[in-house]
Amino acid sequence: MKYKGNWPVRLTAAGLVIVAMLGVAVAAGQQGSQSDPLVTLSYLEKKTTPAILSQVDGKIAQRESELKTQLQTVVDGYVDEVEDKLAGGASGASASFQVVTLTQGQKLIGKEGCEFLLRNGTAVCVSDSAPGLVDMTAGSTLASGGALTVNHLYLGTIDGRGVQAKTNVTLLVRGSYTIS
Repeated sequence: MKYKGNWPVRLTAAGLVIVAMLGVAVAAGQQGSQSDPLVTLSYLEKKTTPAILSQVDGKIAQRESELKTQLQTVVDGYVDEVEDKLAGGASGASASFQVVTLTQGQKLIGKEGCEFLLRNGTAVCVSDSAPGLVDMTAGSTLASGGALTVNHLYLGTIDGRGVQAKTNVTLLVRGSYTIS
């Protein structure tokens, strides 16, 4: 025979189960909120953020060092190039024409293949033997002591050929030369 008096016990047990489930649901729903996060702000501030910043600082320092090394290499190359060009002023070698000014009596002696173009003033050819300079404009040669013509291009085919200024002169010069 069944006892009909245990329905209040069953109802009470079912109510307790429902209340317990609601309590668990409410507690789980509050996890990860701003007031009670899953990861605390203090953990992020004290542990995670400093570790990340330390790694980033290390990478930045390494990259900065690499860039400084590359920059120094480029700067050294440019410095060497500029020093070579500056040293070439009095005994230069150039693929393009350089403006050279001589005072009266100075000599500009070129290496083989040096080219001279008299822009203004009076100058004469300086040479140990014939031919002195080749006048490429006129298609002729100029002997030692011969006067250069303004705006004519002259070529020194042998080392030691050059020009001597009789007045202050301006020349365009391409190639290796020395001034004395």
